[in-house]
Amino acid sequence: MSGAVFNKWVWLIVVSVVLIMVVPFIVVLGILALPSDLRLVATIIIVILWGVAAGYKEWIRAQRGEHPEKK
Repeated sequence: MSGAVFNKWVWLIVVSVVLIMVVPFIVVLGILALPSDLRLVATIIIVILWGVAAGYKEWIRAQRGEHPEKK
């Protein structure tokens, strides 16, 4: 068990999980700290970027032929 403490992959996973939980929280706090006009612009930009990322992911999956069968 003590060997797990010195394993670099364990620490990589721990740091990754902490960053996945903390970074969105900091982004939300940063957006809430903005004035109302900039808050609206930041929210719209995030929604647009989210859509672009989702569209890109679907395009990549279509190029690879990984689409699941539509039911």
